[in-house]
Amino acid sequence: MNIAAMLKMTIAMALFGSIGFFTVNTGIPAEELVFVRCICATLFLGGMWLFTGGYKAEQFSRKEVVKTIICGVFLVLNWVFLFKAFEEMSISVAISIYNLAPIFVLILGSLLLKEKMSVSAVFAVIVCFLGSVLIIGMEQFTSISAIINSGFAWAILSAICYAMTMFVGKGITQLSAYALTFIQTTVGIIMLLPFIDFGVFHGLTGWNWFYILGTGLIHTGFVYYLFFDSLRNLPTIIVSALVFVDPVVAILLDILILDFRPTIWQTLGIVLIFGGIIYTLVKPSKQALD
Repeated sequence: MNIAAMLKMTIAMALFGSIGFFTVNTGIPAEELVFVRCICATLFLGGMWLFTGGYKAEQFSRKEVVKTIICGVFLVLNWVFLFKAFEEMSISVAISIYNLAPIFVLILGSLLLKEKMSVSAVFAVIVCFLGSVLIIGMEQFTSISAIINSGFAWAILSAICYAMTMFVGKGITQLSAYALTFIQTTVGIIMLLPFIDFGVFHGLTGWNWFYILGTGLIHTGFVYYLFFDSLRNLPTIIVSALVFVDPVVAILLDILILDFRPTIWQTLGIVLIFGGIIYTLVKPSKQALD
């Protein structure tokens, strides 16, 4: 086992987990924050791509570049919707729903690729759905406006867009992780530029700028560097396990620093969601061993 790679991945996931705490302290809307994030990531990872000389070995194909651009659209929408969810609901609830992405990948595979869903997969989907209902509360599902105002719609959309990013990205094999992210964040800059209100950046405090730049440089630049650098040196099962460091840190920060106090039903909902996701990830491994 590569201990250095495990440590890098753990640090990356822990830092990812603090993004919600940073986001709610930036003082700017989701679109503008994602715009800054894309700029920082493009400069940081683009610089690393050039510095390491990785660009010299790239094999660009039209098909993969088009897929990467499509992934970029979904990735940026995923960020915008997640940050909008943070504006409307607690970080713990938003992160729990956001992590339903693997379940949506299962559903997309069944609908678009005609992949047959196993009984265990259907069971996981039902468990995660029940968890979502419990964590939000039945009263939030009485009308469309109630769902939107609760932030549930934004969180679900972020999970769906993240699932689409993973789903479309499966076919990208030649481009390096740096090239992939560089193209995606450049797409984000172009996408968001027409909608940015630069007036929101006026009157911000030093701490606002600390959290804004931290979200861009730390959570997007540095974290993605650690993530990609360690990913190639770790088996899939270890990566799948370490990914859960992200929501654990997010929920702990929400409870310890932002004073979020989940109800019994919300706690049960969180347990059901992550239980269903873990079951989905672990079950195939057990079947493979059999």
